[in-house]
Amino acid sequence: MNVGRPVERIEDQRLLRGRGEYADDLHPEGLLHAAILRSSVAHGRLRAIDVRAARAMPGVRGVYTAEDVAQVSNGKIPQIPLRLAAVPELEQFGQPVIAHGKVRYVGEPVAMVVADSAALAEDALDAIEVDIEPLPAVIEHDLSGPGDALLFEAFGSNSPIGYLATKGDAASVKAPYVRRERFSVQRHSAVCLEPRGVIALWDEAGPKLTILGAAKIPFQNRKMLAQQMDLPEECVEMIEGDVGGGFGVRGTFHPEDYLIPFAARKLRRPVKWIEDRRENLLNSNHARETDMELEIACELDGTILALRGHAWVDAGAYLRTSTAQPTRNVAQFLSGPYRVPNIHIEATLLLSNKCPIGTYRGPGRFEADFFRERLLDMAAADLGIDRVEFRRRNLPTQAEMPYPLATVSPPQKAENLDSGDYRITLDRCLAEIGWAQKAALQGKLVDGRFHGLGIGCFIEGGAAGPRENARMTIDPDGFVSVFVGSANVGQGVETVSLQIAADALGMSMDRLRIFHGSTTHLKEGFGSYHSRSVVMGGSAILDAANNLKDAVRNAAAKRFGCAAAEVEIGEGLTAVHGAKTVHLSEFAREGLCAEGTFANLDFIHTYAYGAAAAHVSVDPRTARVEVLEFVVVEDIGRIINPLTANGQVIGAVVQGLGGAFMEHLQYDAEGQFLTGTLADYLLPTASDFPNIRAILLENSPAPGNPLGAKGGGEGGIVPVGGVIANAIANALGSLGVEPRELPLSPPNLWALIQGAKQE
Repeated sequence: MNVGRPVERIEDQRLLRGRGEYADDLHPEGLLHAAILRSSVAHGRLRAIDVRAARAMPGVRGVYTAEDVAQVSNGKIPQIPLRLAAVPELEQFGQPVIAHGKVRYVGEPVAMVVADSAALAEDALDAIEVDIEPLPAVIEHDLSGPGDALLFEAFGSNSPIGYLATKGDAASVKAPYVRRERFSVQRHSAVCLEPRGVIALWDEAGPKLTILGAAKIPFQNRKMLAQQMDLPEECVEMIEGDVGGGFGVRGTFHPEDYLIPFAARKLRRPVKWIEDRRENLLNSNHARETDMELEIACELDGTILALRGHAWVDAGAYLRTSTAQPTRNVAQFLSGPYRVPNIHIEATLLLSNKCPIGTYRGPGRFEADFFRERLLDMAAADLGIDRVEFRRRNLPTQAEMPYPLATVSPPQKAENLDSGDYRITLDRCLAEIGWAQKAALQGKLVDGRFHGLGIGCFIEGGAAGPRENARMTIDPDGFVSVFVGSANVGQGVETVSLQIAADALGMSMDRLRIFHGSTTHLKEGFGSYHSRSVVMGGSAILDAANNLKDAVRNAAAKRFGCAAAEVEIGEGLTAVHGAKTVHLSEFAREGLCAEGTFANLDFIHTYAYGAAAAHVSVDPRTARVEVLEFVVVEDIGRIINPLTANGQVIGAVVQGLGGAFMEHLQYDAEGQFLTGTLADYLLPTASDFPNIRAILLENSPAPGNPLGAKGGGEGGIVPVGGVIANAIANALGSLGVEPRELPLSPPNLWALIQGAKQE
């Protein structure tokens, strides 16, 4: 059996030897290079752009503005389409692929230069003159409203939509204990090792538009681009390469995903654009920035009766493909893994003159967990109940599954926790970190540092629908090729897909080939997001394998002169009938193939669940926090590969620690971007958090797919902010420090300590 074994990633052999093929490794013949001129003004009317000097420069092949784009698109500027949580009333807030009439954030594309080299293209940007009339910038929102300046004057508000998550009748709940608090999470996002890249090739004879460097959702991006360029979908191909990290950001549709193909079609030459690090920080989807007022109502024994609150999410200047999803998630998943009979959570999406947001690993869930877990610790302290016991009392039992979460709208969507005994992961986490043994350290000053413990519980949704597809072919050399719609974003999809296929076919992994993501492989695919590649793609592979065995059985029956039901399929896809045997190699010339699909048309998601705990020390003189130990225990259903799954969880924890302590995308009062380099935007390094452990359980297989697997790529990041803040509050309890905002950087924490001392 391959499923369940810690098989080392087969893709690592190629990558560690420097044989990976990333977007910037590709150099088609006749390649030109693009550079983007971006607005230096956060909010203003675009009065004029003079590109004459740039067009006259040697080596420049084209300079394009909104006027040029409109000439080939019926006078209109294409917008980035909405993909997730799309409702018609939000379309008016979509981002144009290039600014026209108005700019709404620093970094918005206003012109593009294509030249013989990247250096020449960059030089030509300096020759373009742009006249922008500044308007007031909306940067900070009062929680009561969006402010005075309007990003879209015709709409009359900077709040395009609000979401409501409800369960029971929270408004009518009267409780003996109520506490209301205000919390906030800062703007930050994934900063992938490899920035975005697009290479476009246009073949007029086809016509055929080929995009190299596709990622995450190639089929959906093909559909979007084909519509924008007025091409049939079959005339657009998205070719996936290696990806240096995805995390929800890489692969979603950005302005450059239209502009570079536009230039290639215009010039009839291959065109490449590779994002530099400043562009990456400035213009790739941001995430997380959320304020919230949250109220909990409890019985005196700690039984939660209701959660009520209002969240405000700063979505930036436009709605891109997934901008609305985090706001919905904050509302719907605020209750997390707990038994809460009454919920009323409003979530308001706000526009501002900042880069638009999108999904980033655990979108909305990281924020919601910070808000909730901080409030649970506060409530437990007020009621004089041990904070672990407070949580344990409010976790649903296995007998209560499936357990309903709040229903969110618009559009209306109900969710249920699918399976599991949540107390098992909590108790295992406490045992792994040695909670009972370390209890005496809580708040204790040791060698000038206060020690503290933090705990939190979480859920992780996965397996977004509607379906995924796979195909298998028996090749002339006797190998089997496996094609799947799941995309590779660095999560090890090649290895786990082959593990599943090998077991389903009864073959060794080294007799299989894997192809994924690219639109050339399948008629339809959906890609990798929402922790879906194993559940959806793996289940489609199972279906394709069963269908291929049927094809072999039918072909063998013709040879044997018997009914297909009389043919047995053995190891290595051998067909047996009595004393007769046909080996796989004998079918190779017949070109046998089979397709498979796994559908989730009702969008019934899997829910992994777990608990995380941290032990920290805090120096009150410098506010330096050391994470002495961080443990996460998660039940992800059936585990395909413990090695890759463990790596996913630990990597997610590190990203969460970066968000809890250091990462912060910042703007000044005029909307100028302040964190444009990695000297300003701090990321965790390998030495910052050396003591992280992940324990993965498979006690509760998912009931809704044949593998029994649950999504496991995002859970590790979800609880981190809340757990770390709780641990710091526990350490500094004698000083009265109660963190309510992230990040807990040394300057921010030092200010909290000084403020507590003065009270």
